[in-house]
Amino acid sequence: MSSTTSETTESTTAVLVQARTTKPSTPAITEIEAPAKKSESALKSFISGGVGGACAVLVGHPLDLVKVRMQTGAASSNSVFGMLSTTMRTEGIRGLYRGVSAPLTAVSPMFAVSFWSYDMGQRMVKAYGQNGMTKEEKAAPYTLSMGEICVAGAFSAIPTTAIMAPSERIKCLLQVQANDVEKGGKARYSGMFDCAKTLLKEGGLASLYKGTGATLLRDIPGTVAYFGTYELTKRELMKIQGIDPNNGQLSLSAVLFAGGFAGMACWGIGIPADVLKSRLQTAPEGKYSGIYDVYKALIKEEGYAGLFKGMRPALIRAFPANAACFLGVEVAKKVLGFMD
Repeated sequence: MSSTTSETTESTTAVLVQARTTKPSTPAITEIEAPAKKSESALKSFISGGVGGACAVLVGHPLDLVKVRMQTGAASSNSVFGMLSTTMRTEGIRGLYRGVSAPLTAVSPMFAVSFWSYDMGQRMVKAYGQNGMTKEEKAAPYTLSMGEICVAGAFSAIPTTAIMAPSERIKCLLQVQANDVEKGGKARYSGMFDCAKTLLKEGGLASLYKGTGATLLRDIPGTVAYFGTYELTKRELMKIQGIDPNNGQLSLSAVLFAGGFAGMACWGIGIPADVLKSRLQTAPEGKYSGIYDVYKALIKEEGYAGLFKGMRPALIRAFPANAACFLGVEVAKKVLGFMD
């Protein structure tokens, strides 16, 4: 009996000791996936593009005025700086910004749409590129190839043209009219809205959107060069400076250089189509049946050199205007970072 009691006591004691010394089991720690990097806000891209567009117009308009006058045969001099000097002397600072209301009113929303469309294009090509990837692969940083960037750039030209074509039509008409008035002619339009109203009254939307095909012919390859050159230049500058392209930020001077170079690439490709567009948009109704008719007449009268009229002011303007544009975009994106 005592032996049995002793064994029972020892067994109970052992169980109690084990209960005191055994730690509660720790639940298994499961690995938590890092959230995928969020895309930039589409609204932020839209607003930043608008800021960049306004910067581009304010910096580049005087040289754009010279370009249009050269392309349409309304130039008083073959020298870019000679024309700027003459305009400043005869018309003052207001003369240098003749017709600026149309692009300033339209360019801010136009660039807003352009950068928004470029952002949407990037998302589309990224979604296509990630098709078939696992969750883990999609969570990793995705760097767009230069081909994908060019496709996104080309896409951005299509919705932008809806604003670009009528704005360019009005701007070109007002700039050529100013030159006619300077030579003693009579002004037909009192301003941007009067010009738009007259065009709609005389020819409807078809008149307002005259030159849309030429605008697309210029802007699709132009935006491929524009965004492609900007992104490529940024990447190369980041490599040179040892900056991580996924997290790093370029200096403002590097952004200015990349933006200016992108603008020159865009206009270097787009100038022949821009010459045809300007001729078509400023010609009297019925003079040309279309852009090919403009091309044939131009080659017959001026040769192939005529396709490159206005190249000098376009390239001179392109660097500072687009440097200012991309600087405005990048600064606005930093300020609006809270929107992501």
